[in-house]
Amino acid sequence: MRKYLIAGLLVWMPLGITFLVIRAIVGFLDKTLLLLPHGYQPDNLLGFHIPGLGVVLAIVLVLATGMIVANLLGRRLVNAWESLLSRIPLVRTLYAGVKQIMEAVLAADAKSFRRVLLIEYPRKGVWSLAFMTSDQLGEVQEKTEADVISVFIPTTPNPTSGFVLMVPEHEVIYLDMAVEQGLKMIISMGVVVPDWQKNKLLKQQQAELNK
Repeated sequence: MRKYLIAGLLVWMPLGITFLVIRAIVGFLDKTLLLLPHGYQPDNLLGFHIPGLGVVLAIVLVLATGMIVANLLGRRLVNAWESLLSRIPLVRTLYAGVKQIMEAVLAADAKSFRRVLLIEYPRKGVWSLAFMTSDQLGEVQEKTEADVISVFIPTTPNPTSGFVLMVPEHEVIYLDMAVEQGLKMIISMGVVVPDWQKNKLLKQQQAELNK
C-alpha cells in the first residue's frame, strides 16, 4: 500500500502544483483585460470568460511597448517619463532600483545569475551553492586586495531570500550545472541532484560549436 501510495503521489502532486501555479499566473494576467474599455472587454463582447486572453494581451502590450521605446521617439518619451518620476521622492528610489536590477539581469551581456558557484560558507570546509551576480564591484573592488565577485546564496526551500557576499574569485569553484538545475537542487533541499556527466558533456559540445 505504501509503495502504491507514493507512486500515486509522485504522479498527482507535481501535476496539481503545476496546475495551481499556472492557474494563479493566468488569473493574475487576465486582470490586464480590465485595461480595455468596458464595452470592448472580451467577457462583455462574448458573454462568457475565456481563460488566458489576459496572457495574450500582456504579451502584446510588452511587445508593443518594446517596439515603441526601441526607436528614437520612444526613447525620448521614456527619458521624459523617467525625468518626471525622478522628481517624486519615494517613487524615484523604488523605480531606479528596480530598473537597475532588471537591466543587470536582462542585459544581453549580463553575467548576473549566469553561473552556479560553490563557495566555502558559513565556514571553511562547509560548502554552499551560490549564484554569481556581478564581477564589476567598483569601490568594493578598489578597496580589497584580491579580485572579488558578488555572489548570492539563496535559502532553502525559498530561494528568493538569502545572503549577498563579496568573495575572492580564486576561492570559488565554477560548476557546470545550469542556473535552473542549481535552483532545483536548492528548492529540493539537495534531494534533486543534476547529472554532472551530462552537464559536462553539454559544456564540451557547446565549447566545440563556439570554436
